[in-house]
Amino acid sequence: MEQNLLEKTGKTLDQWKQLLSQQPFSKHGEYMTFLKKEHGITHGFANFITLKFREADAGSADADDLIVNQYTGKENLKPIFDKLIHAISSFGTEVEIAPKKSSVSLRVKRQFALIQPSTKKRIDLGLKFNDKPHSGRLDTSGPFGSMCTHRVQITELTQIDDELLGWIKEAYTEAQ
Repeated sequence: MEQNLLEKTGKTLDQWKQLLSQQPFSKHGEYMTFLKKEHGITHGFANFITLKFREADAGSADADDLIVNQYTGKENLKPIFDKLIHAISSFGTEVEIAPKKSSVSLRVKRQFALIQPSTKKRIDLGLKFNDKPHSGRLDTSGPFGSMCTHRVQITELTQIDDELLGWIKEAYTEAQ
């Protein structure tokens, strides 16, 4: 969106940030309303500009900090996350590891996996397949909705076995 901002709105992100810094608002919605009503900005661009201005989007945060925050209070799950990332990183240098506020997306040409510490005792691993039946621990996508087609619940390191790594590799291969 940032690449199209000048063309679509007439200002760069820095120019919009400068303008917003002069406003008395404190809430996200106030900034959005101002941009939409006073400057005719579409909802999507108003939201993008406001998130960037307030540094409230995942892209404005340091990737390591996002991961640390995900596992605060869930430190027992961090070794599971680390083992998954280590295994997935070995697939190739084209794997993009993209931390968000509550999960980590893994992509090549498209997302193929999502790692989310869902509870204090469980990581949910979302996988996206083109056409694979659900069975056993390869469950429906659950809380991931359409972002993933399947979910595997992981509560201990021993569950990262050859079967699980095979499923991850399969999803990765399909995403290329």
